[in-house]
Amino acid sequence: MTTSTSNAQAGAPAPGAEAALTPAAAAPPRPEAPPAAAPSARELPHTVWSRFIILMLCLAVVTTTLAFGTVHWWALSAFQLSAALVFVLWMLDAWRTGVLRVSRNALQLPLVGMLAVGVVQLLPLGAGGAAGGAISYDPQATRVVLVQVAGLLVYFAAALAFVDSPGRLRLVARLVVVFGFLLAVYGLMQHFVNPRTIFFVREPKNSEPFGPYINRHHFAGYMELALAMPLGLLFAGAVARERMALYAFASAIMAVALVMTNSRGGVLSMVCEVLFLAVVSTAARGRGREREEVGRGSRLRSAAARVGLGFALVLAVLVGVLYFGGEDALTRVAGTVYSDDPTTGRAHFWRGALGIIRDHPVLGAGLGAFGAAYPRYDTGNGMYRLEQAHNDYLQTLSDAGAVGGFLGLAFVGLLFWTALRRMHSHDRFRRGVALGALGGCAGALVHSFFDFTLHTTANALLFLLLAALATVNGRVEEPESGGRGRRRRRRRQGGGADSREEPAAA
Repeated sequence: MTTSTSNAQAGAPAPGAEAALTPAAAAPPRPEAPPAAAPSARELPHTVWSRFIILMLCLAVVTTTLAFGTVHWWALSAFQLSAALVFVLWMLDAWRTGVLRVSRNALQLPLVGMLAVGVVQLLPLGAGGAAGGAISYDPQATRVVLVQVAGLLVYFAAALAFVDSPGRLRLVARLVVVFGFLLAVYGLMQHFVNPRTIFFVREPKNSEPFGPYINRHHFAGYMELALAMPLGLLFAGAVARERMALYAFASAIMAVALVMTNSRGGVLSMVCEVLFLAVVSTAARGRGREREEVGRGSRLRSAAARVGLGFALVLAVLVGVLYFGGEDALTRVAGTVYSDDPTTGRAHFWRGALGIIRDHPVLGAGLGAFGAAYPRYDTGNGMYRLEQAHNDYLQTLSDAGAVGGFLGLAFVGLLFWTALRRMHSHDRFRRGVALGALGGCAGALVHSFFDFTLHTTANALLFLLLAALATVNGRVEEPESGGRGRRRRRRRQGGGADSREEPAAA
């Protein structure tokens, strides 16, 4: 069995192609042909097993969200079993094609490194707070996190390897848009009809649910991730004119649902996300191939239109929230902090996290062990049991130390560097997907300063899926040449077609 990486480029001549151009009579004697090379990633067929992997990926996005975000043991167990099934299907696809599809995307390496950190933390080195001498203060929690990260890594690597055509890119991107819209509709309906229950059946105790989530902040985090996809396609001009109203409506509904959660971190992240999309889309468009077709004045007008669209969306959302929810809907966002809300003592939580980081600077106190280590550094009355630091960056340093912080920084840096390069593609839809996916990740990273939304399995899975869509290589682009592409360019040159028409799926 050979291994095929997803960085193979299309258009390379097949072995012996040049010889085929020479008349048989004039062809010189050739030595014995070398063994046939392994097929490139573009040449591999879409087997039934690869189609099942894409199906499992789409089902995982939906089911992990509906299962209360996949935070309970039964939902986590089902998620790990599904990841194991994806791995089995992956091996069956390799057996069928004779090639193991593996992506060279460097974003996988920090996740592998985090798994290695967790394994080291479980070793009996006698340096931690656990009874067995492990570095981790809670070895069982570290094992659970390791299994969860392994499952997420399988799905992430599968997305990078098997989202390998324009059609599959369209399928996954549109799933994010459609499911995000439907989830926002359900969340709003539940909020206005019976806000204390989930699916109108379960009423969680000591929590403020929204949609299928027990924690409303995590629902806001999911909306940040999903909302950016339709906005990215709109800002990139990748939506046909007759569909722009649908994408704008879906974006507005998701934004309204986010604001109705009364999550201040979510609202701030959404504003930063919209501004990010406006600025990056303008810069990417100015550097793209379209700069050869339009003048400087047209680009400035296009940039102003994008920035104006972003501010118009924010204003429309605020007006819509005031109309549907009244002034009380913005009280928590713009008002003071209620003293009886245990999630508002973040400054106190962060001081405790800094104490853990100070005493465990290299490898941290253990993945998932923050709840076990924090009581030693808690200067409060201990009324509330704290499981998370309400700041993903501080918790990464407290759980995995400087090594984990470096891995996290490497992941974020590689994500932005690679995704920004992908936005130079000639394929407008591919640019829009890269822009929207990176915008969603950027919004979640802003929210991570104030919360722990990425500790929810459903949110982490969607974040990694967007990271894959933002950085997957040129296999997912529509060919620059070809019958329909040539006809479209001729129509644009003749002024007879809308240049924002979506390219057809392969």
